[in-house]
Amino acid sequence: MTTTYTGVIPPVLTPLTEDGTVDRDSLERLVQHLLDGGVDGLFALGSSGETVFLTDEQRDEALEVIVHTAAGAVPVMAGCIEPTTPRVLERLRAAERFGADATVVTAPFYAIVGPHEIERHLRAVASASSLPVVAYDIPVCVGRKLPLDLLLRLAGEGVLAGVKDSSGDDVAFRQLRIGLDDQGDSTFSLLTGHELVVDGMLLAGASGSVPGLGNVDPAGYVRLHSYAGKQDWAAARAEQERLARLFRIVDAADPATAAGATRGVGAFKTAAHLLGIIDSPTVSLPMRGYDEAETGRVREQLELAGLDVRR
Repeated sequence: MTTTYTGVIPPVLTPLTEDGTVDRDSLERLVQHLLDGGVDGLFALGSSGETVFLTDEQRDEALEVIVHTAAGAVPVMAGCIEPTTPRVLERLRAAERFGADATVVTAPFYAIVGPHEIERHLRAVASASSLPVVAYDIPVCVGRKLPLDLLLRLAGEGVLAGVKDSSGDDVAFRQLRIGLDDQGDSTFSLLTGHELVVDGMLLAGASGSVPGLGNVDPAGYVRLHSYAGKQDWAAARAEQERLARLFRIVDAADPATAAGATRGVGAFKTAAHLLGIIDSPTVSLPMRGYDEAETGRVREQLELAGLDVRR
């Protein structure tokens, strides 16, 4: 494979102070933690980065810190995730201004769109900048899955540089890999966001992974990728299963008062706080932080995974 974006590319959390401002010092430590863990890239302003909750000013500050701290060691993808094309183009200008290496874009959302509008949207973004465009396939958030034929066509034409697949549709993932191979495309990055089955996705031909849990244990995902690269699938499976157990931190929150975003981002931030990486586990409204009992359950899983709990 000669893809540009490969390996472990965590969606970077956006640490916040208790009053809701971007915690620059914590963000710098988090980026260094990821780099020290051996990651191959950084995805700024994704779902785990709370991008849809942040103001443009907060987004700009977070992206500036991530790019500056990475200092060219690995490529930085910037999420330009907005409901309409003009708003995405505004965020694209910011990504260029702060030195991102690529942009990540979903289909339009809120307004009802179909394949034709999605194609116009992606083509408009790609034509507006020299930054490579990675499509973000996340139907649970935008209401539509990116069509296979559309992805193959835009890949073949060079409109898209890759896709981050968070659809959970493993059949479609496999068909996309086959389609790319059939059209001789060795440059398209096929990234999985299915962090509990990265070993299976790598076996199916994924170029890399974008695991939210990678904020907590980047070295674990780097080991997993290394085992897969060596075709040591038994070791890859064992590491994946350790990470799957660690992922139980998202079950620490009371389901009666915590839904998807609170459980995921809240768990990752609570874990990063307990590991001494970020100063506060504060999340954006309307999410809520973890209480003492929930935090205790996260701590237990971190210890079971062999991580160095500092708090």
